[in-house]
Amino acid sequence: MSPEPAATTGANPRVTLADVAALAGVSASTASLAFSGSGPVSDATKERVLAAASELGYAGPDPRARSLRRGRSGIVGVVLEERVRAAFLDPVKIQTLDGLTEGIAPLGAGLLLFTDSGDPDAPVSLDTAPVDAVVLIGCSPKFFRQVEALQRRGIPLVAIEGAPGGDIPEITIDNREATRLGAEHVRALGHTDVATVTLPFEPTRTRGALTPEMEAGATVDTAVERLRGARDVFPDIRVSVAGASSIEEGLEATRPLLADAATRPTAIIAQSDLLAAGAIQAAEELGLRVPHDLSVIGFDGIRVDGLQHDLTTLVQPSVAKGRAAGEAIVRMLSGDAASGTDFTSTLHVGDTTAPPRA
Repeated sequence: MSPEPAATTGANPRVTLADVAALAGVSASTASLAFSGSGPVSDATKERVLAAASELGYAGPDPRARSLRRGRSGIVGVVLEERVRAAFLDPVKIQTLDGLTEGIAPLGAGLLLFTDSGDPDAPVSLDTAPVDAVVLIGCSPKFFRQVEALQRRGIPLVAIEGAPGGDIPEITIDNREATRLGAEHVRALGHTDVATVTLPFEPTRTRGALTPEMEAGATVDTAVERLRGARDVFPDIRVSVAGASSIEEGLEATRPLLADAATRPTAIIAQSDLLAAGAIQAAEELGLRVPHDLSVIGFDGIRVDGLQHDLTTLVQPSVAKGRAAGEAIVRMLSGDAASGTDFTSTLHVGDTTAPPRA
C-alpha cells in the first residue's frame, strides 16, 4: 500500500512533488519528468501522475526551484524614472515597452517594471530585484547611479539613450541632429525669437529657468543633446526646464515664457510631444492662437489625447528602439557579444508651425 501523502495528515500543509509521486506509485524523478514533458514517460504514467496531482491540489513544481536549477529568474527588469501610472500615460514609454516585449520573446521571460527610489531596503530595488538583465531608460536623472548599482551586481544591462560608457550596449537616437533639423525648420519660417521647454536635467527635477549650475550638473544626456541641437541654430535660445515629460509640466514651464507680451517668443521648441501639448495649452490660456501667434514643435511623433492639432514634431522610432534593446538582451544572455544600435528621427511638419506674424 502506498504511504499516505504528508499533505493529508496535517504534518505538511504544502503538497510536494514527492507526495504526488507517492500517490501515483512512481519515483519523484518520474513525476518530475511527467510534469516537464522532457523525458521518456509513457502516456499512461503521465496521466496517473497528473491525476494524483489533481487529487492533491498540486499545481506543479515550484518555479523558484526551477529558477535556482537554471541559474536564472526568467525576468528582465525595466527601470522607470517615474511612477508606473505616469509611465503608462506616456505613449513613448508604452511603445518602447511593446518593442522590448517583442525583442525578448525568444527568452520566454517576463518584464518587471519598477521605479528607482534609491532606497536599498525597498521591496524591489536595483540592489535586490531578482532579474537576469535590466533595461535602463536614459532620460532618468538617476541614470548613472543606476548603472553603477547594476554593475556592482554583475547584472547585464542595456541603455536606451544615456551614454553609459564602457562596453554596455546603448540604443540611441540622433537627439542633437534631429533637434537641429527641427530648429532649422523654425528658422526657415522666419522665427528669430525662440524659446525651448526641456526635459529635466538632474535628479532634483528643478523646474524653471536653466541656470549654469543646473547645466553643469546635468545627468540626463537626452535633455543635454536636444538643447545642444537647438543652440546649434539659436545660440541664445531661452530655456525653461520642466519637471517631467508631461502635459502638466509643459504647461507650467511655458507659462513664464508667455507671461510678458513684450518678451514673448514667437516659437517654442519642446523636447517632447507631451511638453509641446502643454505649451499649446499655455498659449490657449492666454488667448493665443497656434500657429498664428505662436509656433510649437515637439519631439517623439506620438498621438497626444485631446490635442486638436497635427503637431509638428521629430518622429522617433520608439517601438524599434525597444525591440533593439530586447534583442541585445537576448544576445547577452546567450553569451554572445551585443552592440548598440543608432536610430534616426524624421521631421513631420503639421499645423502647429507657421511664419511669425508681421
